[in-house]
Amino acid sequence: MKEALQRFIPYMKDYIKYFLIAILGTMMFSAGTAATAYIIKPVLDDIFVTKNESMLYVLPLIIILIFTIKGIGRFIGTYYAAHIGQHIVHRIRTEMLQVLMKHDIAFFMKTKKGELISRISSDTMRIQGMVSTAIPVILREFFTTIGLLGVVIYQSPKLAFFSLVVLPAIIWPLSLLAKRMKRFSFKSQELVADITARLSEIFQNMELIKVYNGEKQEATRFEKDSHEAFRVSMKMVKTNELVSPTMEFFGAIGVATVIIVGGQEVIDGNMTVGTFFSFMSALFMVYTPIRSLSHQYNALQDAVAASERIFEYLDMNPTINCGDKNFPKPIEKVSFNNVDLYYDEKQALKNINLQVNKKETIALVGDSGGGKSSLVNMLVRFYDATNGSVKVNDTDIKDVTLHDLREHIAYVTQRVFIFRDTISANVSYGHKIDEGKVIWALKEANAWDFVEDLPDGINTVMEESGTNLSGGQRQRIAIARAIYKDPDILILDEATSALDNKSEKLIQDAFEKISKDKITFIIAHRLSTIRNADKIAVMKNGEIVCLDTEENLLKNCEEYKRLKSLHST
Repeated sequence: MKEALQRFIPYMKDYIKYFLIAILGTMMFSAGTAATAYIIKPVLDDIFVTKNESMLYVLPLIIILIFTIKGIGRFIGTYYAAHIGQHIVHRIRTEMLQVLMKHDIAFFMKTKKGELISRISSDTMRIQGMVSTAIPVILREFFTTIGLLGVVIYQSPKLAFFSLVVLPAIIWPLSLLAKRMKRFSFKSQELVADITARLSEIFQNMELIKVYNGEKQEATRFEKDSHEAFRVSMKMVKTNELVSPTMEFFGAIGVATVIIVGGQEVIDGNMTVGTFFSFMSALFMVYTPIRSLSHQYNALQDAVAASERIFEYLDMNPTINCGDKNFPKPIEKVSFNNVDLYYDEKQALKNINLQVNKKETIALVGDSGGGKSSLVNMLVRFYDATNGSVKVNDTDIKDVTLHDLREHIAYVTQRVFIFRDTISANVSYGHKIDEGKVIWALKEANAWDFVEDLPDGINTVMEESGTNLSGGQRQRIAIARAIYKDPDILILDEATSALDNKSEKLIQDAFEKISKDKITFIIAHRLSTIRNADKIAVMKNGEIVCLDTEENLLKNCEEYKRLKSLHST
C-alpha cells in the first residue's frame, strides 16, 4: 500500500491548499464529535444532579454550536476531498489514454479492448473512491478517534486502560482480512475487464451471432463470466463484513469490563454519574470510527489493487520509439533495404529490397498472408523492421518523429473508420476544418452528390461507425479524408472494394489525378484495380518474387500468371 500511495504524491502536490482546507474541516468535525461526548457530563451533573437552572439555558446553546461546527466541518472536508479525488482521477484517466495511444499497433493487437476500457473507466473510478472517499473518511475517523480517546482518558485514565487494552488484539485479525480483501479485489477487477471484453466482442459481432444462431452460446459464456464475478464479489462482501462482528466482539469485552469497574467506582463514590456516562458515551462512540477505519482500510485494498493495474500500464514503454528529425522534403523516393520482419517467432517479410520514386505507383499483389500489408505497415511504423531499414530519400524513418512521418502519409483500407461526428470532422480528421477544402475533397472522392442531399450537408452527424451511410458511401468518406490530407505518400488497401463499377472508375481517376506528384502504394486483391500501376511487386511467403510492369510479368513471372489466371476464372 505504501508504494501505491507514494505514486499519488506527484498528483497530490498540486492540491496542498485543498488538502489543508479538507483537513481543517475534518478536524472541526472531529472536535465537535469529541465535544458531544464530553458535554454529557455537565448536562447530567449540572442540570439533573445539582439542578443548576442557569446551565439549563447555556448548555443547549453550546450543543447547537457544537453540532453546527460538526456539520460545517463535515461539509468542508467532504467537498474539498471530493474535488481532489475527482480531479486526480480526471488527470490519471487522461494521462492513461495518452500513454496507451503512444503504444504500437502490436500492443493493441495483443491486448483485449475490454481490458483497456476497464482499466481506464472502472479501475480509475475505484481510485476516485480512495482519494475522494476513503482517505477523507480515514482522516476524519482518525482525528475523531484521537478526540474521543482524549475524552476517555481525561475522564478516567483507570477506566481507559481497561476499555482500550483489547484494541491490540483486534489488529491481527483485521490485517488478515485486509490482505484477503486485496487479493479478492484484484481478482474482481480482472473479471470486470473480462466481462467488458466479452460484451465488446458480442456487440461488435452481433450480425455474425444472429446469422449463426449464436445467441444461446454467447449468453452461456457471458453467464459463466458473470457468475464468477458474482462469486468473487460475494467473497469480498463477506471479507469486508467480517470486520463488524470482529469489532463488536472485542468492543463488547471492553464495554463489559468498563461497566463492572466503572459501576463500582460510582457505587464507591469515586466517580460522578455524569463523568461515568460521559466516559461511556465517548467509549461507545470511539468504537464507531475505529470500525469505520477498518472498513475503509479494506476499501483501500480495492483501490490499491486498481492503482497497481493502472500504473502497470502507465509504466509501460512503447516499443516503437520516436525519432527527432523532420520528414525530408521534398520527397524523392522510398526504399526498403534488406528488410526482414518478424512477428514474435514468425517471419513475415524476408530480405525485401524495393525502391519507389516520386510520381510512381507500385502495386503489391499476392496471396493472402504473402506480406503485402506487413510491408506498408512498416512504412507508417506500425511495426519496425527486425533487420534492414526503410528510408525516405536517405533518411531512416526511425530517425523521423512519428508525428511528422505520419503527417505525410495517408492510408485508406478496406476497413472504413468513421467517428461519431460530423462529415466535415471525419473528412478533416486530425486537421483544422476548412469547409471549402472539405467540399473539394468530397467532390474529388465522388461523395459530394450524396452528402449534399443530407439534411445538414457536411455538418450531418454520423452515427456510430457511420451506420447511417451505406458501405460504399462510408468508403468514399474515407477516401475524401485521404484526399483532404494531401499526403506525400498514399497507401491504398483495396480502397475501392465497396464501390460499384461506375464509382470505382471515378475514384480511380481521382486517385490518378492526385497521385501524380506522390508516391503511391496499392495493395491489390483484385488485379483489375492495378491497371495504372507503374510497377507491380509480386509477393509470396514474405518475399518479392517478381517486380516489373504487368506486360513483362505476364511474359516472365509464373507466380503472376498464376494469380492472373485465378482472377480471370
